Amino acid sequence: MKQIPPISQSFLIILTALFLVLFNNVSFFANVIKTYPLSLSNLAFLVSLFFLLLCFIIIILAVVSYKHTIKPVLITVLLISSVASYFMNSYNTILDETMLANALQTNFAEAVDLVNIKLLSYFIFLGVMPSYLVYKVNIKDSSFKAGLLSKVKLTLISALTIGLIIFSLSKYYASFIREHKVLRLYTNPVFYIYSTAKYISSNLKIKKQPLQHIGKDAKIDKMDIDRELVILVIGETVRADRFSLNGYSKKTNPLLEKENIVSFSNMSSCGTSTAVSVPCIFSKFSRAEYSDEKGQTYENILDVLSHAGVNILWRDNNSDSKGVALRVPHENYRTKKRNTICDTECRDEGMLTGLQDYINHQQGDILIVLHQMGNHGPAYYKRYPEGFEHFTPACKDKNLENCTHEQISNSYDNAIVYTDYFLSKAIQLLKNNSDKYETALFYVSDHGESLGENGIYLHGMPYFIAPDSQTHVASVFWAGENMKIDKTKLKAKEHQVISHDNVFHILLGLFEVQTKTYKKELDIIDYVEKD
Repeated sequence: MKQIPPISQSFLIILTALFLVLFNNVSFFANVIKTYPLSLSNLAFLVSLFFLLLCFIIIILAVVSYKHTIKPVLITVLLISSVASYFMNSYNTILDETMLANALQTNFAEAVDLVNIKLLSYFIFLGVMPSYLVYKVNIKDSSFKAGLLSKVKLTLISALTIGLIIFSLSKYYASFIREHKVLRLYTNPVFYIYSTAKYISSNLKIKKQPLQHIGKDAKIDKMDIDRELVILVIGETVRADRFSLNGYSKKTNPLLEKENIVSFSNMSSCGTSTAVSVPCIFSKFSRAEYSDEKGQTYENILDVLSHAGVNILWRDNNSDSKGVALRVPHENYRTKKRNTICDTECRDEGMLTGLQDYINHQQGDILIVLHQMGNHGPAYYKRYPEGFEHFTPACKDKNLENCTHEQISNSYDNAIVYTDYFLSKAIQLLKNNSDKYETALFYVSDHGESLGENGIYLHGMPYFIAPDSQTHVASVFWAGENMKIDKTKLKAKEHQVISHDNVFHILLGLFEVQTKTYKKELDIIDYVEKD
């Protein structure tokens, strides 16, 4: 058999870039065609986009590929791009900085839920097989100077081609660049490489900064002898329109409907992912002000309450606290060693076990934070025990495209019914302690979820283009008889537009903490003066 002659580094880069454009950018071109439909007038522009993307990828690969790094670099890009292509094609996902943070912070169990035959097929055919060819190909031996010169020429030709394309079709590219920025987010691997560089740069900057203290002046009036016991439940992936408390046709809140519940039907989230929303909820910064850097380099509401002497306990049945609970007692309930209620997975209900004993051993005010597994997808059917399958037929496949919209909705709604049960049990625990404490439960979901509307699934879309289903979240409040708040006025605010921005200040108000960081206008609760 005749051996294939060696090829140059530049030619290998061109071949790899061509493969990536042809096979890993289906989502990009599909979204482009929605905006610029196939027609004779758009044909030149659509063809030019192919070559424009090819040139951009060539430049990126040429910049980071050298004699001894070219194969590892190309193989890495091919493997990652195959996985990126799967999520973009299947869920309409965009791999921005936030989504990368989510991926890196996902635990093993959550990652397993995302693995299926289709993903493995993408990985093998679009990742492993072309990577094997890259590995086996012989590259022409050349000096460093010759190789560098060749890539400089390749980069210059590509850059000139980009300039020529944009100049010759400037009318199209003016609108493409200014009015359709979203389309660029689907370029694979261009955008995720950009997002990775941005993520690394941001985290290196954060690590160099010291922790900024806030609320050091926080205190509780010594004359306030009443003790507060508050349970804050951070929900997972629950959209407001799936709560029957908010008018949903299915009875997803059969137990909470029996309680004197205030359901905040117009609560919006800080982000569309746990990695952003959870630290933002506890941050003093509004969504407009918040950044990952601020979230990691500033103390949060738990620190302020600690400064005031409040006892805090964080129990987690999700991946982790996303850095929020680093300086307070934290317990992991994702393991059978601690969670006593586990079947196919450890249940949120297990976080309530032993809480009464904890309460009995505390002096002063108490805040208990319970971070749920909730409705984490795509395997919604795993999020509830069998006895909570109220709505059928339910999707029993983590590959959502194999299920009908009705099946997906049913399994998602069943998980909410389980959360309803979990919250009702937490309220019962508070009722059992209402003779000794002023009690309250505050539930707020971190973000919502897309269930196939407009071909979008799961969550994590950039906020500025995210559908309402990912940002309009469920939130409820319950207060015991002894809690000195005006329940009538609060009930009247059920439909008031509020957001995660309010949580920081509501908590300070509930514990009657005096501090300059407290903003009364963001605390929607009216308090009754004590005797």
